[in-house]
Amino acid sequence: MSEAEEDSSEYAEESEEEDPSTGPDSEDLESEPDDEEMEVLKKYLSVNDKSLDDLELPPKVVKSTVRAWDSFVGVFERKESAADAIYGAFFDAAPNLQGMFRAPRATMGLRILTGITSFVHAAHDATLLRRQVEAVAFNHLDLDVTAPRVEIFREATMEVFDLELGALFGTRARMGLSSIMTYAGGAYIFCRKEYAGRIRLLLRSWNTAAKKGDDVDQIEDLDSKSDEEEEEEEVAQERVEVDPTKSQEGGKNSQLKVPTTFDEMFLFNAAVMGYSNSTWMKFILEYFDPIVTNVANSYRLQEACDVLSLNLAKCKGEINLPEFKAVMLASLRSLVPKEWNSQHEVAWNWLWENVERLLTKQLGKPRAQQKALERFVVNLSQDALTGYCRDVYKRFFQLAPSGQDFFKQSTTRLFFIAEKIVEMTVEMYRTPKKMVEELSGLGLRHVGYGVPTELFSPYVTAAVEIVRGFTTDDTTETAFAWSLTLIAKIMVRTLVEGSTVVMQAINTNIEKNLKKAIAVAPRGKRAMELLNITVGTQSISPLYWAIESGSLVCAQAMIEDLLTIRADRDNYYYGADALFTRHPEVIKKLSSSAPSLLETLLEGLVWRSRVISNGTRRVNCYCKHLMQDVDGNPHQALQWLVEYGNPVIISQFTIVLVADLIWTRLAAYHFLLGRCYFLFTLCVAVTSQSFLSYSKASKTPETLESNTVVFVCRIFLYLGSMGKILYGQIRCFQADCRNGDIDRSFYIPIPQYLFSLKEAGNFLLLWILVCMCIEEPLWHCGVWSTTETALIFSTHCETVEENGSKRRYTGFSCVAILLYWALLLDFSIFSMHISAYVLVFGRVLSEVALFVMALAFVVVAFATSIMALEHDFVEMASMDEWLLSLTEMSLGMFHPDYYRSLNSESNVLIVVIIFMLIVSIILVNLLVAQLNQAYQHVYTDMQGYARLNRASVIVATLEGISNKRWGRFLRGMNFEERLEFNEGDVGLAGGVQIVEPAAAHIVTVDSIRRFGGSSAPTMPWPDEEDSMEDRFDRLEKLIVSSVKKMGKGRSKKKKTKDNGSSVLASLSGATDEGSDGSGSGSD
Repeated sequence: MSEAEEDSSEYAEESEEEDPSTGPDSEDLESEPDDEEMEVLKKYLSVNDKSLDDLELPPKVVKSTVRAWDSFVGVFERKESAADAIYGAFFDAAPNLQGMFRAPRATMGLRILTGITSFVHAAHDATLLRRQVEAVAFNHLDLDVTAPRVEIFREATMEVFDLELGALFGTRARMGLSSIMTYAGGAYIFCRKEYAGRIRLLLRSWNTAAKKGDDVDQIEDLDSKSDEEEEEEEVAQERVEVDPTKSQEGGKNSQLKVPTTFDEMFLFNAAVMGYSNSTWMKFILEYFDPIVTNVANSYRLQEACDVLSLNLAKCKGEINLPEFKAVMLASLRSLVPKEWNSQHEVAWNWLWENVERLLTKQLGKPRAQQKALERFVVNLSQDALTGYCRDVYKRFFQLAPSGQDFFKQSTTRLFFIAEKIVEMTVEMYRTPKKMVEELSGLGLRHVGYGVPTELFSPYVTAAVEIVRGFTTDDTTETAFAWSLTLIAKIMVRTLVEGSTVVMQAINTNIEKNLKKAIAVAPRGKRAMELLNITVGTQSISPLYWAIESGSLVCAQAMIEDLLTIRADRDNYYYGADALFTRHPEVIKKLSSSAPSLLETLLEGLVWRSRVISNGTRRVNCYCKHLMQDVDGNPHQALQWLVEYGNPVIISQFTIVLVADLIWTRLAAYHFLLGRCYFLFTLCVAVTSQSFLSYSKASKTPETLESNTVVFVCRIFLYLGSMGKILYGQIRCFQADCRNGDIDRSFYIPIPQYLFSLKEAGNFLLLWILVCMCIEEPLWHCGVWSTTETALIFSTHCETVEENGSKRRYTGFSCVAILLYWALLLDFSIFSMHISAYVLVFGRVLSEVALFVMALAFVVVAFATSIMALEHDFVEMASMDEWLLSLTEMSLGMFHPDYYRSLNSESNVLIVVIIFMLIVSIILVNLLVAQLNQAYQHVYTDMQGYARLNRASVIVATLEGISNKRWGRFLRGMNFEERLEFNEGDVGLAGGVQIVEPAAAHIVTVDSIRRFGGSSAPTMPWPDEEDSMEDRFDRLEKLIVSSVKKMGKGRSKKKKTKDNGSSVLASLSGATDEGSDGSGSGSD
């Protein structure tokens, strides 16, 4: 290609030096072609797609064509304007072919102009012209070029030349340019046909080398040895041992493992051939797979080569592309030994020549373009950048008015997007690999928005036009246009590859459209069509997109389709494995974004038999993925549902079964084992503080045995119980601090774990035990041996009696015992009925707390008001006495004799009567009504709340279970064993089978959809029976069409009747005239 460019430039220089318009032969060139020239030109005016022969044009025709082309380009001030004129002619010539123009207008126009220019300037050399036409034809392999289309574009070009040049566009120039364009069009068609077999050969051999290396025979069995040097190199490769540095790492006697993949073989051959230090080869190797697989897609191939050229620009040193070709061919010969022949040699040489041409065109330019573009962006002021953003959208909306319907954000947001795009053009040069991944992800996120790819081209055109007004540096303009065009290519490709029929159906949010879209998918890939769309290294989930975009109707239909069991004669197809493998966190996603779909998901994991046996039916629950994750560890599904806190969902059949299985087979034992220590601590506390406690009222004398037991028990409480609680509190506190789980709602930093009733109770018990330890009578009395006045370990002495520590200690002890018993309520989870009762009790306590607050307010209010009265009650002359008396009245504890004494003080009696009316009639009855309403509200979900409590305990218990015990539990579940549906019908694995009463769930239709016909996984499922809605739709269409036909029939009948009556009238009129005429004649 470089030689062709040199020849073309040399010819261009010669044509400039010998300008025909000023030379002696100018009049001769403008004359009409002679007969010999006409005969030569006529045969080139028809499209030849049968062969690619040389184009031999007469010298005068070539010179006239070159002069006309240069004159056409010279008419415009800039070559971009000439390119736009050519592009406009092509674009407007055939509106139905506008889809072929996928690149931006400015880029595509320059590409067309440059291509035709190279053809015209190479017309003097038939061999050079053929090479250039063949090279450009390689870039059009994916376009459906036909002879009529070639003629359309040729005539459009002639019209532009006639318009711009007029008389200067003579016959020789017209026929010469027509011949060149016709020749190029025929070459495109021929190459597309000719290279089809070559491309198939490339892809087949590449598939063998890159993906089936394990099946290829050893290198020593090669039977393709056409080149002696290559044969010697390959034999040498077989005998080469490990590199010395590698042998030191792996062992002295380690030997090289024979490479089986293309990458391994390439690196091996590169090291053997002395190219191990050529790091640029690794960049090409990384992009070689997309280059080969997209050999027939010119746009995709050009994109891969453009990105590769940016990566190669980061390499230091000389880049010699033919070296890669030598290593590549040697590797392919080794990996495809049996199939390799001369056709393979020609095909791979042809591929690399075209790739090398594309890379050579851009090599060396990215560095200079990057510096120019960075300098331009850095020097761009904020005002200039704002003006650029404003002008870009203004010009873009002029070029594509429909784009206004898709840009709905505010102006500031649009300006932000435009600024980010400018930054991306620079980042594309700096970090091309990272930018390709980010653009692929960005494009996939825009798939769901339904953005037309046709809008990218006018946006690039608008941006390039605006930047052209900001700089006069051609390098900066070229760098910006090239980078932005590459970004647009990647975005368009991502949108095209990601816009599947499923994504288009999701955008409509219509269930019927989704079912039609997925109906054509092969049964073996149907699930992944709903779960994964991959473009390059990025992927997007249609299911998650439907959830995030609010298309919940389609999301529900997708989940139902995934969890529908379908079967043919050979296989069962069920999407649960694919769903939880692709989205292990689907429970968490639905809990936070689409809770209404949780019921659909969980119901889809259950199969119920329609057959009833002995009053029961089989039930298969495929709960494997709710118990274990991909790595076999406990799944977080229960934890996510506990955090969600919905009592209805936690009571769903699948979750209940999962929780009960884990509880009964694993968690219950470990929970009880862990709580036995607390139960023992409670027994110790009750023994030391209650059963063996000495008080003056009991008058029980101290004994040596009782004192010793009390001493041992209390020491255990302070060391064993208090120490364990302290250790647990420190761990929880550290965990919350590490994770940042600190709540500041009350302007005080509170660790999140204290909002748990259990942990809050442990925290309070810890401080009560600390206070007990401080006030412990054993320390204050200090009796460590038996004396005449006291026994050893006595807790009774004058010291504790005088300073009151004994009474404070007993108070703390009372609270501690109550907390111990309260924390024992965890054992209620062994029975759902008891647990539900305890939870209901706890939930109605809030109503009781409101009653207590209201009662306290009323007592204080009336006590202070009574103190303001003048009365003679000496017994209740203080404020605290009235507070106590009114409280006793409220609770029915006030002595009746005191009521009689109130008769002498009528004013006090009236206030007390009002107080009793408020308390006994209003507050008490209001409490009863509140408790009743609260209980009715909680009653329907109390089992759900009880199961939430048990699930939280299960989650906490699983954290302390060893991997060995968990693995034993999973083995006992036998998830690998396939479950029967009905007798003799062995179905799917990954679940458990139980039986339930037939009346629990009524099943009239088998939920498994069975199909006959072909059982090949590549075949889609046959059309399912239409739903009632589809039948009504067809009936509606039938009625509408019938009504239309009836209406047409009536109109035709009426028209015929009117025509008939008019004919009869005319006939009758003619008869009357005839009779009148005959009468008059006779007269």
